[in-house]
Amino acid sequence: MRHFKPRLPFALLTAGILVLTACSDSATEPDDHDEEEHAEEVEGVTLTLSGQTVASYDGHDGAWTGELEVEPGEETAHISVQFVDDDGRAVRLDSDLYLQVDIANESVAEFEQDTPGEFGGHLHGGMEGDTEITFSLMHGAVGSGHADFVTAPLHVRVR
Repeated sequence: MRHFKPRLPFALLTAGILVLTACSDSATEPDDHDEEEHAEEVEGVTLTLSGQTVASYDGHDGAWTGELEVEPGEETAHISVQFVDDDGRAVRLDSDLYLQVDIANESVAEFEQDTPGEFGGHLHGGMEGDTEITFSLMHGAVGSGHADFVTAPLHVRVR
């Protein structure tokens, strides 16, 4: 008499091992997810002028507190732009991240970075009026990267 031995448990065990092995990362292979996680902690922005916080952005609410002001023909002292976590603590940023600043109406105001991509710069007043400024945390080469975090527009007043 021939005995039948079920092979299903062995087949299931083998298939499970193959699936787990295929889904796990090897210690010698780079982790593709690291590049996507570099700015996940960023939840806001703090703008500091002459040691004082002049505006802050809460990414959860999508709202700014404060605004930027400059007189026509004048330039502010250096404005430091710091990306922060949800507790307001500075986030350590990778070296391949940079700041991009966009102003809606550059005839009203301009934002000049001393070095392209640096986390700060000077606001220059053009003609009297109001405009908006947006800060983006960019990943990649300066000028050709992609945005990882973008603020809502901040009100800028030139008076």
